[in-house]
Amino acid sequence: MAQEINVDTVRSKSSGTIGRSTTTGHDVSITLDASGLPQPDGLTNSEAFLGGISSCGVTMIELHAQETGVPLERLAVTIEGSRDPEVAHYHAIHMRFEMAGVEQTQAEDLVKMYQGRCPLYGTVALGVKMTETVVTVPS
Repeated sequence: MAQEINVDTVRSKSSGTIGRSTTTGHDVSITLDASGLPQPDGLTNSEAFLGGISSCGVTMIELHAQETGVPLERLAVTIEGSRDPEVAHYHAIHMRFEMAGVEQTQAEDLVKMYQGRCPLYGTVALGVKMTETVVTVPS
């Protein structure tokens, strides 16, 4: 029996402005700018990359908490990537998870679940020093 493979596809194309692209996936489009040319109305490529990792944390953790009965009320994830502008990769990425409605051990367990299941996190963690801070905040 063949193993099922998930394939994610997006298409990026010129927007008509140098340094800006339009990226589309399943009929949803976003504007992305070159990392050295940020504009006020679009994310940079680097911001979108990091945003995918942090968004995966929010969505996976919320869904898992709901499915398992963990009383998560709110969640915010801040991600920060550090890199030398002359080098074509991040040397470190730090994520801060802030959760309301759960105990510290529950919050830490939710983050561990995310780390083990998010393909974005897993791929990046293979080559970049990843650190996390997990805190609970008042409801």
